Amino acid sequence: QVALVESGGGSVQAGASLRLSCAASGRPASLYAMGWFRQTPGKEREFVAAVSWSGGTTYYADSVKGRFTISRDNAKNTVYLQMNNLKPQDATVYYCSARRTYGRSWSDKQYYGYWGQGAQVTVSS
Repeated sequence: QVALVESGGGSVQAGASLRLSCAASGRPASLYAMGWFRQTPGKEREFVAAVSWSGGTTYYADSVKGRFTISRDNAKNTVYLQMNNLKPQDATVYYCSARRTYGRSWSDKQYYGYWGQGAQVTVSS
C-alpha cells in the first residue's frame, strides 16, 4: 500500500554531513510514524531514528543523539534524516521505514511494515 523511495546517500569524509530523503507514495496519509534503520551485512538491522507523522515527536538511538536529526514534511509525504558529524562507524546501508500501527515501541523493527530499498552511506577517515 505504501512505497518508499530513498535518496541522498553518498560518500563523505569524517565530520561531514549528508541528508537522506525518503518519499512515500500510495496511501501515506494513514501512517503513524516513519523511521530510519541501518544494517551492515552480517549484522541485525538496528534502529536509528523515528518521527510520528501527526505530532512530529522524535526518538533517537543513543549512538546518534546530538548528531542526527529526523524530520518530516507532511505536505510532501517525505521524511528526512540530517546526518551531521558523520563517523566511520556510521557507514552502512540506511533503510527508510514506515508504520501504520500504534505501539509502545519506537525502535522495534517488527512494527514497521514498509521499507525502502536502502541508501548507501560511506564515511572515510
